[in-house]
Amino acid sequence: MRRSLLMFALLAATLWSSPSSAQQRSQLGPLCTTSTTPADRQIDACNKIIALKVFSGEKLATIYFWRAVGWNKKGNYAQVIADASETIRLQPSVAAYNLRGSAYYDKGEYDIAIADFNDALRMGASGDAGIVYHNRGNAWRSKGEYAKAIADYDMAIRQGPKSAFSFQNRGASKQALGDIEGALADINEAIRTDPVLPQPLTNRAVIWRAKGDLDRAIADTTEAIRLAKAKAPANIMTPPGSVLISAYTQRGLAYEAKGDYANARQDYSATLQGVASDAGSKANQATAKVRLSLLSEIEAPSTAPTPTSAPTKAGAPSPASPPAGVATGRRVALVIGNGAYRHVSALTNPSNDARAIAKSLRGIGFAVTEGIDLDRPGMQSMIREFLREAARSQVAIVYYAGHGLQIDGHNYLVPVDAQLKQGSSLADVMMDMDTIMAGLDDQLRTNILILDACRNNPMAPQAATPGTGRTIEASGLAAPSSLGSGSTLGAGTLIAFATAPGKVALDGEGSNSPFSEALSRHIGTPGLEVQQMLTRVRAEVVAATKNRQVPWSNSSLLGEVYLMEKP
Repeated sequence: MRRSLLMFALLAATLWSSPSSAQQRSQLGPLCTTSTTPADRQIDACNKIIALKVFSGEKLATIYFWRAVGWNKKGNYAQVIADASETIRLQPSVAAYNLRGSAYYDKGEYDIAIADFNDALRMGASGDAGIVYHNRGNAWRSKGEYAKAIADYDMAIRQGPKSAFSFQNRGASKQALGDIEGALADINEAIRTDPVLPQPLTNRAVIWRAKGDLDRAIADTTEAIRLAKAKAPANIMTPPGSVLISAYTQRGLAYEAKGDYANARQDYSATLQGVASDAGSKANQATAKVRLSLLSEIEAPSTAPTPTSAPTKAGAPSPASPPAGVATGRRVALVIGNGAYRHVSALTNPSNDARAIAKSLRGIGFAVTEGIDLDRPGMQSMIREFLREAARSQVAIVYYAGHGLQIDGHNYLVPVDAQLKQGSSLADVMMDMDTIMAGLDDQLRTNILILDACRNNPMAPQAATPGTGRTIEASGLAAPSSLGSGSTLGAGTLIAFATAPGKVALDGEGSNSPFSEALSRHIGTPGLEVQQMLTRVRAEVVAATKNRQVPWSNSSLLGEVYLMEKP
């Protein structure tokens, strides 16, 4: 990107020497077209130059490009995309495609970002090719296409200029594929290349945490925070606030794993004080918010009412060895079955389903927290206790059977005492799935969420009459907009729904739902990879319901995950 900026800077120098309105432009020009100009002053200067209406074509494209740079410094990616698009319309360039692609990347729109980087490379990026390959590698990595990411980082390193970021991100991609030592070598090279760059230290801290070396993880993130505070990131492509947000989050997770809750709370609080503009920073803040809330109850116990059905725990850590680089093999599960609803249609089988799944999970070595017919205080208490337990685990499973619904793309699980009234807040009467997912989000853990609930849409008037579908009339769950990404082999998130979008999950005519009956039969099969297991479950449910119910899943898991190894 730096060479692309230089190209625009050289063009800008010719603009301010033009005779028309020379005095005014000579004052505004350097403010608009200098990468070190503070964002607001840069945008204001560019606005005033555009208002002069003395430039067109390539020269006007230059002004729009530099205003996009200003917006990028502020993390306003919609405006970056708008101005970069205008630049491309007036005068397509490698720099403009690269800048717009980077903005789409920071918004989490990776396919569009890759298309822009492809266009930049097709234009003949020349001396900028290494930067564009690096940025495309970032997009492939975010999509979970780690082999493609590594290939692009290889090209970036080969093309130059030598960049610590390319070594760092290639290392992160190797880490995702299980090559911990290769990852460590690349990240160490990144630190040697640029010793004052904080990001590689934060990335290395993740590896130390994966190895169980918490003291080294804390030391690296502490140094990353010191460096980030000493000097703000010079790279305009770095989202504002993202470096400190990431470092504080990772150090907080390390402190929490070590049992130093006071320092963990301080770091999570610091994470929340940052300004998050990119998708990664927002995910870090969501995790920090939940973790901080959970840790605040360790010294100040919750006074929530006792659950309708008290949690029961059983099972032991799996005897199977954890993957290379994982510090612990502890596996935990939360199983909830709600059917005895008081204000909406009751369901017959969720309690049976939950007991069957809990029994199956205990049988393969999970420590299970089980709740039946829980009111909201009971669900909240049990979920929060489970999230604290999950922080020390390698694998976490959540299974829920009962009513579920979605409003505006947010999923809610329905306690048995839920009563939806006009003007009432859903968060006050139900459990938000986003909170559970944020609390589980950790680059080192395998998270599996299984929801045996209706997924049709939208919510209709409540009904207290018995029904055969797991729905509050026409209410249901929505597909997740994003899943927590892993950074080590086997980590990440898989979410499985009992039925497809817009369809009803049946409660079943026997003692179990079709989905839970098939799931409990296959979940403990030795040597069966988890996504293959769900494929078998899907086939059985489709056959049993005569195509009326088709289970659906989405995954960001890295590699294969086995809940029960072969003997």
